[in-house]
Amino acid sequence: MKARTVLPAVAMTTVSMVLTLAVVVMWLGTAMPWLVALVVGIGIDGGWLATLAYERRLASQGDHSRVVTAVGWGFGLLATAVLVAHALTAEESAGAWLAVAWLPLAAKALWLVHGLWERTALTPIALDAIRGIQQEARDEAAVARARLRAEAATEETRLTAVTEAGARVARVQATTADTLAKAWSTLESARAGQDTGRALTSVTTRVTPDVTPRWELPVWGPSEPLPNRSLEAVPALTDEALDVVVDEIRTSETPALSYREMATRFRAAGHSASEVRLRAAWKRVA
Repeated sequence: MKARTVLPAVAMTTVSMVLTLAVVVMWLGTAMPWLVALVVGIGIDGGWLATLAYERRLASQGDHSRVVTAVGWGFGLLATAVLVAHALTAEESAGAWLAVAWLPLAAKALWLVHGLWERTALTPIALDAIRGIQQEARDEAAVARARLRAEAATEETRLTAVTEAGARVARVQATTADTLAKAWSTLESARAGQDTGRALTSVTTRVTPDVTPRWELPVWGPSEPLPNRSLEAVPALTDEALDVVVDEIRTSETPALSYREMATRFRAAGHSASEVRLRAAWKRVA
């Protein structure tokens, strides 16, 4: 991995130094001896190479010097200026020389990238640890997503079952209500019928002589639960005592209460009596 950043920087530096030396010799060789021009070119490249070597030494020690870096960039700018000046004064191939004038600065930039890579590089052990942490996080996220999907599917199944059960209960209640309504209508017709009333009166007259029966339909509607009382704790009332209690409850309000209201208050007061005895007592006192 290190070679991927250092090799381009070395190659670019070599090409830049060769171009700088060749341009200095060709450009200044006409105005001064070529040996002097060669010394000038080697001086530029040597100063650049020396500052680069010193900068790399400091980087290997974990240190950094702004002065050395500034001097290195100064030599790079000088080499670039030489190449640009030669390109502008060249009579032939001026565009080609100007196109390669940026190579010294590009070489310095590549060494800067290589230094940044060295300062942020990690060992293989650290990289393996990071990969392991990332893989663990991905595994946990996948497990969490699978758990959420499973819980969502379970909740959807439960809601579907509850909805279907509620629909079945509603259908049963509707059917029961319809049946009760029909039975209620039949009972009402039987109670209101003239012939049916005479037949019922003739039957009950032998059971309760001298009492005109009053037929009332049972209560169909919401009911309130009676208090939970132990039947053994409530003594059975005699017929006389039962008649007294029924009469007191019946005449507790004006006008007198109906049988249904009396029976409800009778049992709410904690008294105990069968429906047959209670209705017989009502007929006696009424």
